Amino acid sequence: QLQFVESGGDLVQPGGSLRLSCTASGFTLDYYAIGWFRQAPGKEREEISCISSSGRSTNYADSAKGRFTISRDNAKNTVYLQMNSLKPEDTAIYHCAAVRQLFRPCMLSQPAEYDYWGQGTQVTVSS
Repeated sequence: QLQFVESGGDLVQPGGSLRLSCTASGFTLDYYAIGWFRQAPGKEREEISCISSSGRSTNYADSAKGRFTISRDNAKNTVYLQMNSLKPEDTAIYHCAAVRQLFRPCMLSQPAEYDYWGQGTQVTVSS
């Protein structure tokens, strides 16, 4: 059974940092590009970062550039999102998603482009 489990979400003060993890079970992430999405109440789900299957290509939404870093450790079947300088507007449920994709750079996409999703982890930025 294919499964994703996200973790690392928490309540943090503005300016703080969090590292989200996304671990797959039941399949290997080696052949998959991974995206991190977030969805705030009343807003559409948006992709904020992606990483290619090789890890050589990454992409970020403007809201994440300079503050967030995506990385992957295929040996651990895990993708990470390091989030620094967090702002209240970063408050959302964060999901990781996977699409089988080789030899292509990752591009920010719509949710429908991804095949597998995790259940999400809550990030709340508040003083």
